[in-house]
Amino acid sequence: MATLRREAREWALQMLFRLEMNPAANDRLFEEFWAEITPEKRARRFTERLFAGVRDHRDAIDVVIEKYAKNWSLARMSVIDRNVLRLAIYEMMYRDDIPAVVSINEAVDIAKYFNTRESGRFVNGILDRVRKEGLSGAAPAPASESE
Repeated sequence: MATLRREAREWALQMLFRLEMNPAANDRLFEEFWAEITPEKRARRFTERLFAGVRDHRDAIDVVIEKYAKNWSLARMSVIDRNVLRLAIYEMMYRDDIPAVVSINEAVDIAKYFNTRESGRFVNGILDRVRKEGLSGAAPAPASESE
């Protein structure tokens, strides 16, 4: 299950990256992305839920990032770091079925994999501050037992 969710998070990050680089692609993003990859059904569903959750709650998530990213604006962050943070904070705020520590660990590993070791430290610092404020489960989205 961990591998399935890790892949799904990585795919959601890639979709968020694509959307940020080409906002006009929103309507065909899933179709184009899944034409390149053939995931297990549960992984695809989890990926799409993460992506849609971040997209739908992006403004609220960005407010949280700006609040806890000391001396960093969203515009100064790399696209990867910004979207890794969005994914993790979405999980922490809206997915009560995922422990905050899991979201943070996954985000740190993904940031290091797609960016740099320093990205992992940067992401960890911000997410740890968010966790300490108790934002986990603030407004849970429905979770599916079949994920």
